[in-house]
Amino acid sequence: MGCGSCSTGKDGQPKGCKNNGTCGTDGCNKLTVFDWLSNMALPNGQEAFQCVEVRFKNGRKHFFKNTEKLTLSMGDVVAVEASSGHDVGVVTLTGELVRVQMKKKRVKVDSEEVLKIYRKASQKDIDIWQAAREREEPMKVRAREIAIRLQLKMKISDIEFQGDASKATFYYTAEERVDFRLLIKEFAQEFRTRIEMRQIGFRQEAARLGGIGSCGRELCCSTWLTDFRSVTTSAARYQQLSLNPQKLAGQCGKLKCCLNYELDSYLDALKEFPRQDAKLQTQKGTAVCQKIDIFKGSLWYAYEGEWMNWHELTKDQAKIIIQAAKDKKPVASLEEFATQLQQEVEIDFSNVVGQDSLTRFDKPKSSQNKKKRKKKRKPQKANANTNNNPKAGQKKPQKKSNHKKNNTSKDA
Repeated sequence: MGCGSCSTGKDGQPKGCKNNGTCGTDGCNKLTVFDWLSNMALPNGQEAFQCVEVRFKNGRKHFFKNTEKLTLSMGDVVAVEASSGHDVGVVTLTGELVRVQMKKKRVKVDSEEVLKIYRKASQKDIDIWQAAREREEPMKVRAREIAIRLQLKMKISDIEFQGDASKATFYYTAEERVDFRLLIKEFAQEFRTRIEMRQIGFRQEAARLGGIGSCGRELCCSTWLTDFRSVTTSAARYQQLSLNPQKLAGQCGKLKCCLNYELDSYLDALKEFPRQDAKLQTQKGTAVCQKIDIFKGSLWYAYEGEWMNWHELTKDQAKIIIQAAKDKKPVASLEEFATQLQQEVEIDFSNVVGQDSLTRFDKPKSSQNKKKRKKKRKPQKANANTNNNPKAGQKKPQKKSNHKKNNTSKDA
């Protein structure tokens, strides 16, 4: 994600706002919410909402109470309450929109989950926080080596330090239950800090790490998608997609979440179609459905034993044939109802605003131009020969006839 004023430089830092992802619009961050009420003043006598939204590493967000009534704005670094000690995060949303987000996520203001904000982070807090963030990557490499040595079937995907560097949370994925008691002992001896292991799903792992999908855009789970619904292969079947796991799987290795986006529209359209397993009883024989086209509203049937000959029918025609068979008045054959395929009419390019034809380069060159070029080339070759050979181009002298000599001899 990136706001309108940002662009990436050579060192990976934003060029435009140069705030390293903490600009006022908060458009550089994942799962951001645009504050469209930021420029609107509150009515007289109404106090601002006391809760704010704070973002931590990789889009992790929580709501906190502003009990001290600090003047906070988007992008401020604050020190907040944690289970033990304090944590450091960035304010991402303030005002009435926080109330809407808490209602959407079903978080009550008076619940124990909503902790409080201590203060705006001092320079000392920021230095400790940044030093802890720099330790995370080498720790992750070392933690993976220890897990492999202990032969644990798990993958440590990310490590997140608390703001005061007193605790490190290890996020891991595993298909089976893992006994990591021995692992925690080695982690505590190796890293000299409190360890917390937290298992996440494969979709949550992709949401935390981010990436680019096969569509060329950033992953939905890391930009705007917050609820992960189960995706089954039946969603691909309803949409007439080939069951190719390489194309249907996302970065997380599971089925793509976008398979559910248009599923409801397909299910509504399929209600108007007859069932695909319903056979058409005709006097000529029994026909079986081979293929359907939801967008065109067509079905293709073939007689049993004549699988190569398909007959295209509309969904209404198929319903008529099925109803006729139920009334014990079957139709003669499918050929009576088969629709003829309409040839697509080619639409020529119309020059309405002065553009050239799109097929101007497809026209073959005329033969007259080739003939003219050949005629022009011939005298050029002759001139070239005359320049190289001075004798070229001169006419040969004709031989004199001996007719006069013969006449003189006769006179003599």
